[in-house]
Amino acid sequence: MAGSGYGHGQGKDGGDAVGRNPTDRGKAGVKRSLLVEAEGGPLAVVVSGANVHDSQLLAETLDAIVVERPQPTEEEPQHLCLDKGYDNPSSESAVAEHQYIPHIRRIGEEKRDEQGEKRYPARRWVVERTLAWLSKCRGILVRYEKKSRNYLGVLQLACALLWYRRHYRLSLLR
Repeated sequence: MAGSGYGHGQGKDGGDAVGRNPTDRGKAGVKRSLLVEAEGGPLAVVVSGANVHDSQLLAETLDAIVVERPQPTEEEPQHLCLDKGYDNPSSESAVAEHQYIPHIRRIGEEKRDEQGEKRYPARRWVVERTLAWLSKCRGILVRYEKKSRNYLGVLQLACALLWYRRHYRLSLLR
């Protein structure tokens, strides 16, 4: 017998963890927060509505790391590079809580060093490239799943596939 109510975890407009996209005429959308290592390998992924600010997802993304993280030491500190959107006290406290050394460009800060010369560009392209790799999968680019945990499972499977392909490619070079 079909009911008119929604099941657990389902919303009326495309499922849970969906919000109005401020850059796409208010259409329902999803935001993927991704943490990658220096070469672009995905370490953590979190899903939320498109209207949630990035800084609100930082602590949840840092908690979602799927590999065991080595403890940072004085000789081997762990750095975390973030863009200007994370320049607020809540992001700084989340980074300090997870024992990272933050590299956050301040809002209004020029891309110049102490001598006034241009510095190297930010490494944001590493994250953008990984998001582009994930967007090659049509099931990720267009969210078909109603429940956010199913969509997160598809994202995690795609991340594992990226790691497998990378490992396979490196094994051929040996």
